[in-house]
Amino acid sequence: MKKVLKMMALLMFMLGTTVFGAEKVFKLKMGMNANNASNEYKAAEFFANNLKEKSNGRIELSLYPSSQLGDDKTMLEQLSAGVLDFTFLEMGRFNIYFPEAQVFSLPYMFEDFTALQNASKNTEIGKLITDKANKQLNVTILSQGYNGTRQTTSNRAINSITDMKGLKLRVPKAEANLEFARLSGASATPMAFSEVYLALQTNAVDGQENPLSAIRAQKFYEVQKYLAMTNHIINDQIYLVSNDTMKKLPEDLKKIVKEEAIKAAKYHTELFVNEEASAIEFFKSQGVTVTTPDLVPFRKAMKPFYDEYVKKNGKVGEKAVAEISKIK
Repeated sequence: MKKVLKMMALLMFMLGTTVFGAEKVFKLKMGMNANNASNEYKAAEFFANNLKEKSNGRIELSLYPSSQLGDDKTMLEQLSAGVLDFTFLEMGRFNIYFPEAQVFSLPYMFEDFTALQNASKNTEIGKLITDKANKQLNVTILSQGYNGTRQTTSNRAINSITDMKGLKLRVPKAEANLEFARLSGASATPMAFSEVYLALQTNAVDGQENPLSAIRAQKFYEVQKYLAMTNHIINDQIYLVSNDTMKKLPEDLKKIVKEEAIKAAKYHTELFVNEEASAIEFFKSQGVTVTTPDLVPFRKAMKPFYDEYVKKNGKVGEKAVAEISKIK
């Protein structure tokens, strides 16, 4: 009997579980791009701790930050294949596979995170992407957290869209960010995130755009003395799970995963909201001048990008923009 139990334990370990008494312990993995000092990691840690507590130790979730398991596309592929259990992804990043999902990352598409959440859950385009992710990519959206609103720092004041003209603006290699820079008059300069601080310090670029939390964490305020509240893209993070992972869990643990993912997303949102509430005063205390340019010209400048989105996605894209415009 002891030999049989040892063989069973070895088999369960190989399958990502161990035998503890009469119950299995599911050893699960979550990968993410953010580092272990980030709000994303704190929220994931909250999720992992709660899963262990609520499951009485039957779920053990290990976290892999700092892109240890690859970029978001790679980790999404790992979820699809069932070799990774959880990851974060922006709703708009589904455009890797479903071009119509890009509507969720269009600049100025949403007034705030509540509008983005509403669009994700209660519109035809949101339901379409959720359904496609489930059926075609083998992943389930468990919950959605707020991940900050992107703002612009620079080496000169931005009081209006005209001040963006010729600004060498570092952006990630994402179409929405590139188009925000280009259409607002800046010179888009893609660059690895790890290189940004030095580039700002040496004036290799004139500015960059990121949520306030990232600006503070990366200490960009040390080398950029102007912050413009451009509010151009609302960032979210959805909690994704592999369908293969959910299939191997018993019903009671499936329920715990779903419930705790919702709680983690709420905590995730609170972390960013609370940090943003205090960030402006912090930046001012560091000698940063904060400006609030009129955003109407910025929104109007994005029209060619919206038109291109609709052109690429036809009636689905046209309906998506119309639907979301109503919930602003």
